[in-house]
Amino acid sequence: MIDFSRNHFQLFGLPEHFRVEPGALDRAYQELQSDVHPDRYATAGVTEQRLALQASARVNEAYRSLKDPVARAQYLLSLHGVNAVDETDTRLPLEFLERQLERREAASDAAANGDIAGLERILEEVQAEARALEAGVASLLDEKAWDGARGPVRELRFVTKVVADIDAMLAMVEG
Repeated sequence: MIDFSRNHFQLFGLPEHFRVEPGALDRAYQELQSDVHPDRYATAGVTEQRLALQASARVNEAYRSLKDPVARAQYLLSLHGVNAVDETDTRLPLEFLERQLERREAASDAAANGDIAGLERILEEVQAEARALEAGVASLLDEKAWDGARGPVRELRFVTKVVADIDAMLAMVEG
């Protein structure tokens, strides 16, 4: 069974860094999940079955957290006492917010007009910004600049949501 006191990185035997090799994460997940999967404990006692179910849920939660760059960044910051998504602090740079608002409006207009090429262009632009933000976040976190990474992680979270929204608009127009 797993040690529930270990953090997500320790659980998978990975270094506590933002940059995680996806193949290593996937292999560690599959190995760990096969060890704790509740089906392996179907004939065990009630306590072992419950523990297997809890362990499996914990492994799934840890995997989802480390697989997603935004969740991984937030989790890494939380391990070092920094809350990147504090509900009472919603500040982001004004020029950043204006740029995202303009993109959303342009995407909405393009979607309303059935302009697939326009939506794809906007999506590519926002994805490029997301990649740049992710690279910056990776550098900050891997250099252990916890407080300095808070703002860029919040921006990455915001831009990732914009990407998802525009992707959904594109799917509806293509639909």
